Amino acid sequence: MGRAALLVLADGRFPAGGHAHSGGAEAAVRAGRVTGAASLEEFCRGRLHTSGLVSAGLAAAAALGIDPGELDVAADARTPSAALRVAGRRLGRQLTRAARAAWPSAELDDLARRFPKGAHQPVVLGVAARAAGLGADDAAYCCAYESVSGPATATVRLLSLDPFEATAVLARLAPEVDRVAGAAAEAGRRALDEGAGALPSGAAPWLEIGAEGHAAWGVRLFAS
Repeated sequence: MGRAALLVLADGRFPAGGHAHSGGAEAAVRAGRVTGAASLEEFCRGRLHTSGLVSAGLAAAAALGIDPGELDVAADARTPSAALRVAGRRLGRQLTRAARAAWPSAELDDLARRFPKGAHQPVVLGVAARAAGLGADDAAYCCAYESVSGPATATVRLLSLDPFEATAVLARLAPEVDRVAGAAAEAGRRALDEGAGALPSGAAPWLEIGAEGHAAWGVRLFAS
């Protein structure tokens, strides 16, 4: 059950709305920072070790049962961009709907009541993982993987990049995804004793700046 649930939760086809978001790739493509497979790999690596690590830590902490309200405040504090905060809550609301349908639980129902406009996506993912019988390591892995798989998939559409090249990027990053997920899960366990301040808080200024510019575009392919 646990392994199957992990595969469902990490699957890009899970109806949680992620396909409509590029993880900053669309802004990076327009700015000329992502032009092909090599620059996509560097972009994904940077995202993995900053916002990916932060999200994975939040998800791990939520999977361990730390109060979602405390974690949602921590997510806000770690997301300077208003556009990214809005996107994170929209994704969280959609993920809550999908997770409640897949794994009905009192915790997910309570989350939906407490956050009618959506909690931040990593927090919801952690609670969903908990409802699915998964642990902190699983939740952290899902977030870490999503931090690179989303931009890679988006770049295939944005640049008509060969899907095999994008998949090769993900394969090369796989060992780093494992390490980031492990570090995030360990931070989540520390947060049980030390509070949300023990969670990662790495900054990604280009992502934040790009998100603010992207939100003002009149025409765009992705929501963020």
